[in-house]
Amino acid sequence: MIIVNVKENESIEKALKRFKKKFDKTGAVRELRARQHFVKPSVKNRDQKIKAAYKQRLQTEAMK
Repeated sequence: MIIVNVKENESIEKALKRFKKKFDKTGAVRELRARQHFVKPSVKNRDQKIKAAYKQRLQTEAMK
């Protein structure tokens, strides 16, 4: 459970922003989306390789 203590003279908006930041760091939403359907390990590996190739291509283009 995420606990955010509201400090004295702190607005609710600022406390809510801190809560959202802590919630994003936990990765709960990302995990829920990933678990909505099963992805075969071979498909995961293929996607990782495609992403790695894309990143590599961006790096080489940036160095030119």
